[in-house]
Amino acid sequence: MVHTALMGVHIVAGAAGLLLGPLAMTAAVRGSRPSRGAAAYQAAVAVICLTTLGLVALDWRRWWPFVFLAVGTEMAAAGGWWVGRSRRGAWRGRHVRLVCGSYISLVTALFVVTLGSPLAWVMPTVVGTVLVERAANAASAPAAS
Repeated sequence: MVHTALMGVHIVAGAAGLLLGPLAMTAAVRGSRPSRGAAAYQAAVAVICLTTLGLVALDWRRWWPFVFLAVGTEMAAAGGWWVGRSRRGAWRGRHVRLVCGSYISLVTALFVVTLGSPLAWVMPTVVGTVLVERAANAASAPAAS
């Protein structure tokens, strides 16, 4: 019963994160302050992280590696939020990389669950990294400041 409840919340938060992520990424690329959509995205990622930790605790031997993925994704999303709020130094590129990197993790998780292929682990990162670097470099360009 605990597993079912955690999984239900995890799925809802994951769907919310996937839907809200483009709002957070758009705000990051534009260099605007984090919006309500970006705040909701951060909250969804936090819930995803917490429910993942709960699910891992129920079957540690099988799922322990997901602790690193969940915590890393949350750290990227929270770091992106903090960088976007503080706006210190050359913040725009870091902001874009962190927010978009957290979203790549969500897309990777979706692909892994739905496709089950080893490519599902690699392709979002390969494709996403190229797109994120382009966006981060464009956002960091002097004309964008």
